[in-house]
Amino acid sequence: MTGEGRGGDDDDNQATTPLIQSTVAASSSDEPLPPDPPLKKGTGNLAYSHLAHLFEKATGNVWTAVAHIITGVIGSGVLSLAWCMAQLGWIAGPLAMLFFAFITLLSTFLLSNCYRYPDPEYGPARNRSYLEAVQVNLGERSAWLCGLVVQISLYGIAIAYTITSAISMRAIQKSNCFHEYGHEAACDFGDTYYMLIFGAVQIVMSQIPDFHNMEWLSVVAAVMSFTYSFIGFGLGFAKVVGDGVVKGSIAGIATSTAAQKMWLVSQALGDIAFAYPYSIILIEIQDTLTSPPPENETMKKASTVAISITTFFFLCCGGFGYAAFGDSTPGNLLTGFGFYEPYWLIDFANACIVLHLVGGYQVYSQPVFAVVEKWFTWKYPNSGFVNDEYTLKLPLLPTFRINLPRLCFRTTYVVSTTVIAMIFPYFNQVLGVIGAMNFWPLSIYFPVEMYFVQRKIGAWTTKWVLLRIFSIFCMLVTTFALIGSIEGLITAKLS
Repeated sequence: MTGEGRGGDDDDNQATTPLIQSTVAASSSDEPLPPDPPLKKGTGNLAYSHLAHLFEKATGNVWTAVAHIITGVIGSGVLSLAWCMAQLGWIAGPLAMLFFAFITLLSTFLLSNCYRYPDPEYGPARNRSYLEAVQVNLGERSAWLCGLVVQISLYGIAIAYTITSAISMRAIQKSNCFHEYGHEAACDFGDTYYMLIFGAVQIVMSQIPDFHNMEWLSVVAAVMSFTYSFIGFGLGFAKVVGDGVVKGSIAGIATSTAAQKMWLVSQALGDIAFAYPYSIILIEIQDTLTSPPPENETMKKASTVAISITTFFFLCCGGFGYAAFGDSTPGNLLTGFGFYEPYWLIDFANACIVLHLVGGYQVYSQPVFAVVEKWFTWKYPNSGFVNDEYTLKLPLLPTFRINLPRLCFRTTYVVSTTVIAMIFPYFNQVLGVIGAMNFWPLSIYFPVEMYFVQRKIGAWTTKWVLLRIFSIFCMLVTTFALIGSIEGLITAKLS
């Protein structure tokens, strides 16, 4: 997809630097695109997102939007929810999930009004991505800041996926070991070997320039995520029914000190925040909707339905997992070995996780690749080293193009995520850091600020004050979660 913009004012029509562009599966291919949408005067023309490219003709409705939202939300974050419930207890746990669901829903209501500009229903200009909406409403400086947060978020997700995949591969080996030698056998295996395998696979896959254009990838990822999520839910439900006992307590897991409890609660909040990665893809989904009725009204209905369904599913997964294991609830429901049998089903669920994350790693990394590579192209437009490509043919594989800077950067990127994952192989703590770090700026701050501009909300009006209080409160909650998750990461490393 295109990496440059038609930015600048009337006197200085310079290209917008490539950091300010769509970061949901951006392309690095030369495939032609449809004409760019009109933008607010003085802003750069941003690259199209993955969903906007796939759905050039908007034919979506409420139910297609619901399907896209559920597919985007349900993923590896669901595996930690039982552990979160165990830290928070039977009252605070469900309330925390409902709290984040409410915040996410309110955020989507604000953000859905930013798809069209200047009027949320009849504005002639359409924003095709989250970053495009930020730039049009808040300017290039805010778009740069938002772009930086998104890039860090995508990098963190790549690290989390490396850790989760390695844990799942190790769990398959442990499951087979327990099945063969008994549940008391010493079936302890490290993560490093599996992280190296995952990293090697990603180095190869990262060299495919147009990997993200394979539509089957999203289908496979969706099927895999639903499969392992429902298996985890089913195993927890079956164990509760089989044991005939609902475990757990009102206050959650007891700790030796109040400080320790506080840090675990903050990590749990970060993990729950990670389970709602939704705001960044809302504009792209809204761009698939047909009009009339106005896209923002359709999106609000779809968001209400989808978040209600996913929250109910999250409550069931977390609740039945906690009810099954109580204080012994593992950090990852499918790899912590609360379940031993049927071992083949556990193996299958973990294989689904690995398959999901192998593709998911690319979905979240390709935008980073595109931003960096387009920056090099923008900076050195006449450099043969930067722009020349070479054809490579390997046995049993299709011919694909190799570019030396792309080869070096993408390999270095994968190696760096693998090394960091090996240094901090802590599932719950890493998810907590990423979730807390991303939730407030992407789900609260930018949507609220754009809403002020879009609706022309004056300072110190009732609505302005209420939304400011809401934003500050959410910032405090996510800061608490971030600090606690970082503390847990450091403690786990030093212990």
